[in-house]
This record gives sequence, structure tokens and C-alpha cells, in this order.
Amino acid sequence: MNLRRLALAAAVLFGSAAALNAQTAAPAPLTIEEAIQRALRKNFSLEAARFNPAIARDSIDIVSGSYLPEFSVTASTGVVRTGQNGTTLGTKTQTGDVRVGVSQRFYTGTVASVSSKLDRTDRNPLFTSINPAYNADLTLSLRQPLLAGAGLRVNRAPLERAKIGLDRANLNYQADVLDIIQRTENAYYALAFAREQLDVRRSSLTLAQRLLDEAKTRRQTGVATDLDVLQADVGVANARRGVLLADQSVKDSEEALLALIGQFELDAPIGNVRLPAAAEAVPTFASALDAAKRNQPDFRSAQAALEQLKLDATVARSNAKPDLSVGGAVGFDSFATGSGSRAYRGAFDRDNTSWQLDVALTVPWGQKADRARFRQATASVHQQEIQLRSLEQNIEVQVRAAVRAVETNTESVKISMQASQLSEKQYELERARFDAGLSTSRRVLEAQNDLEAARVSELQSKIALRNAYAALYRIEGSAPQRYGVQVE
Repeated sequence: MNLRRLALAAAVLFGSAAALNAQTAAPAPLTIEEAIQRALRKNFSLEAARFNPAIARDSIDIVSGSYLPEFSVTASTGVVRTGQNGTTLGTKTQTGDVRVGVSQRFYTGTVASVSSKLDRTDRNPLFTSINPAYNADLTLSLRQPLLAGAGLRVNRAPLERAKIGLDRANLNYQADVLDIIQRTENAYYALAFAREQLDVRRSSLTLAQRLLDEAKTRRQTGVATDLDVLQADVGVANARRGVLLADQSVKDSEEALLALIGQFELDAPIGNVRLPAAAEAVPTFASALDAAKRNQPDFRSAQAALEQLKLDATVARSNAKPDLSVGGAVGFDSFATGSGSRAYRGAFDRDNTSWQLDVALTVPWGQKADRARFRQATASVHQQEIQLRSLEQNIEVQVRAAVRAVETNTESVKISMQASQLSEKQYELERARFDAGLSTSRRVLEAQNDLEAARVSELQSKIALRNAYAALYRIEGSAPQRYGVQVE
């Protein structure tokens, strides 16, 4: 008795442990929101696209770096020897100089530079009384373009273009996010459809197998013929083929979804997926079009591209002008012997000053190349304006088509549900007639095939409706907000 109780307790414990392990091993359900979050974290194409804004941000530093101060230091030394010629003694002259300077380009086009130089000359054997000799100077120079390259707008154009480039990189990244969300939605719904279709095929196989068993029993009683059994047997074979194809579709759909939401996780199990009901209100064309123009990153990126081309045209217009610039320099210099510091102190004597003004004009013959570049830039602006208008029209066409697709598929779901209910009632009636001996297995199989087709058609209409909503959200650019996604 005790042994029996122990065996019973062990069996209960073993069964509980087995049930717990089975429950632990079963993958958790996967919602559409979780699938999208995983895709945004692990998708390869989106991971690569994240580098584009960083690259564009560095372009701003590259452009602005040309307007930062630039330091320079140069140093040289040399020796010049002359041999003795008759009564002239040979000489040895040793020279050295160091120049330190800083220059900066401003957004007005002005280039300013400050530099200082110290030269040292040591000549032997002559002029020993002035060895070594030092020459020091301090120079401030400015150069300002007056035509080509003059003005804040022209000189800031590369920086503004780089900033717009960063905006476009972010917008393009947002477009990539929208594409990944839509692709994930489509893959998720495709998996939901494949699994539900597999359930329908399996149900059909069960019904076909039951019909075959009944046909065999009825043949033994003399009510059915061999032809009825053969027809039922063929029905089972067709249903089994449908299960095999549906199972293959499930595996393909699982891997397609895993490729979007993970990296080399094709063998990872996917829990239950659920096809969400389309409870959203049918959108209006006006609201959808307004949202698309405000939110769609592709359209906003095209607008930003037009601004970049306008900046290019501004620069090209400036470069088509003659290169006229005015420059000036003020210098302080001094000559001294024995010490370089003495030379520097003497450089600030008001008698040791120098200055100069200059005007430079450069005009390419006919300016053919610069004018051609300006025409190209202007044509590119007009071309982008036309493309932007074309894109705006395409958005309107896409919004119209997307709204109609939602409306049409909403009605299609209702009709397919009614058709499925009708096919189910027709199948039940035909089964009842068959059980009463008033129908044949062939007609029952036909009713069963009609029921299976109606159920699959109902699933397809629901998937088409969800995909229509996904396409509309992509055009509107509202998918991240609907799914609570914060785009970086």
C-alpha cells in the first residue's frame, strides 16, 4: 500500500515537472509591437543606416574647420661658401630664420594673417663687427574679395549645405525606420496568415479523414461503393498535400520574419502571433494627405535637397563674377646685431614701419566655364522643383490608392466573413444529407473544398486589410507614433 502511494506521488510529481518544463520551453507570444521593437534594434540594414547621420554630422565639422585659426611654424638654416679669389678672401655665410604665423578665414570671405619672422646671419671672416646680425619683423595682412567669393551668404553656403545634409541624413534614417516597420508588419501578418492557413488545412485533413473512415464503414454495410471510398481517399491525399504546402509556407514566413527582427537567429522559436483586428476608423483622404505632407520623410528630404541646390546656385553665381580682391599689410621690422631680442625691441620703433595696399583682378577669358557651371546649377534647381512637384503628386496618388485600399478591404473582410459562414452552413447541410444517404462523398468533398477556400479567402482579406493599413501608415509617416517608437 505504501509502495503504491509512493509510486502515485512520484507519478504526480513527475507529471507536474514535465508540465512545468513544457510550459517553460514554450516560447512566449510575440506581439506586433515587440516584433517592431526587435527589428529596430537588430535589423542589419537599419543598423548600417545609423552611421549616415554621424557621417553627415562630421561633414559639418569638416566645413567649419576651414574657418578656424591655422597656425604655422617654419624654420630653415643654410650655409653659403665662397672660395678665395686672388686678393679676395673666401667667406662663409651661415643663415637661419624662423617664422611663426596664424591666419584665419572669416565668413565674410576676409582672410587675415599675423606673422613674425626672425632672421639670423653670421658671416665670416668679413664684417666680424656685425656678426651675428638679426632681422625681426611683425606683419599683419588682410585680403578681402569684392566680387567672386564675397559676402556672408556665399561663404556660409558650404556650412549651411552641410547642416541641411545632416537634416536629410536624419530624414532618410526616418524613412528607413518606416520601411523596416512596414516590412516587419507585412512579415508578421504573413506569418499569422500562414499559421492560420495551416490550421485550416489541418482541419480539412481531419474532415477528409473522417469522411474516408465513414465511407469505408458504409461500404462494409453496402451503402457506399468503392468509388465513394476512392473519392474520399483522394480527398485525404489532397488535404495532406495542402497541409505540407501550408507547413512549408509557415517555415518560410518564420524565417522571413526572423531575418528582419534578428541577426543569425533563424532557428529561434517564434511564439504565437496574433492578427490584430482592424478596429481603426477608416481614414479620410484629406487627413491622410495632410499627414503625409507633414510627416513623410521622403517628401521633406526632397524639399531639403532643393534648398541645397539653391545654395549651390548662389555659390555658382558668385563664382561667375570676376575675381577682384583688395589687400593690405602693415609691418614692423628692425635690424640689430648681437641679440634677437634687441631686433624685436627695435621693430616697434615708429620709424621701422612699412605698409602696402594692392588690388588683384583675375578674369578668365570669356568666363565660359564659370557661366556654364552657373547655368548647370540653375537648371538643377528647376529640375528639383519639378521633381518635387511630381513627388507631391505621387504622394497624393499613393494616399488616394491607400485610402481606397483600406475602404475596399474593409468591405471585403465583411463579405468574406459572410461567404465563410455560408460555406460552413452548406458543408453542414451536405454532411447531413450524406449521413441520411441523400448525397455522395463527391459532393461532400466539394462542399468541404468550398469551405476551405472560403476560410482561406477570409484570412487573405484580413491580411490584405492589415497590409493596406501598414501601407497607409508608411505614406503618412505615422507608423512610429502609432507603435510608440521613438526615432533616434
